[in-house]
Amino acid sequence: MNYTTLISAADLAKHLRDPELVIFDCRHDLMKPGSGARAYAVGHVPGARFADTDRDLAGPKNGQNGRHPLPEANVFTEWLGRNGVDSSKQVIAYDNVGSSSAARLWWMLQWVGHDRVAVLDGGWEAWIQADLPVVTEPATGTPLPFSGKLRNNWVGVGEVVRNLQTKELVLVDARAPERYKGLTEPIDPVAGHIPGARNRLYKDNLLPDGRFKSADQLRQEFGALLSGTAPEQTVHQCGSGVSACHNLLAMEIAGLRGSRLYPGSWSEWVADPSRPVAKE
Repeated sequence: MNYTTLISAADLAKHLRDPELVIFDCRHDLMKPGSGARAYAVGHVPGARFADTDRDLAGPKNGQNGRHPLPEANVFTEWLGRNGVDSSKQVIAYDNVGSSSAARLWWMLQWVGHDRVAVLDGGWEAWIQADLPVVTEPATGTPLPFSGKLRNNWVGVGEVVRNLQTKELVLVDARAPERYKGLTEPIDPVAGHIPGARNRLYKDNLLPDGRFKSADQLRQEFGALLSGTAPEQTVHQCGSGVSACHNLLAMEIAGLRGSRLYPGSWSEWVADPSRPVAKE
């Protein structure tokens, strides 16, 4: 197995007994904490382990670093090792929210230097629609040492602040248009967007059935959005650095490699009232 962006439900089903495979169930509901773990207990893909977006895919919050700050790299890699991931493993992630939480795990593995990671195209819904097996038993396995090499695939708030003047980077905001425009804000204390950011709702990467659009279509759409900006000069953000990873994955599928994540995203940006906010 060597999947680095997407895998179909049918292909994953063929490899369930592969000893090199580690699957993570990343189901999550931002407005219903704990719902992912409850759904996992009711039924999950055979062999899947549960990854909690709030606990396992994020670090401690301090009121200034956003709602889903990156964990310390060693904390994350130790968690991977406890869940049976080493440098030889093929990792597959899935969720039930359009693959945004699964994409977060995909990006985090890229961050620590692990390329053999892919997202289940269509997520949990595709697995169920294909009438593939579901189990309730939690996965077990042997802990392994994970060793990786950190990549410079993200930017901090300081670089985003500097970019207000240099305009060397193009920010892409993955939130819904009404939140980007500042018309509503159901989660964070301030509505609007980072000045200069462009809007690309992460769900626009998907077909009506929840699977990703073709590489050609994604390449055309991102090409129009970026207007000649190189992928390396593109930085993705959202509310807390989760759904932004979906746009990163979509660009990777499109062959537009090298864009980066601003993990703190809007929730970190507005924690400091001195940072400017744009609307409409």
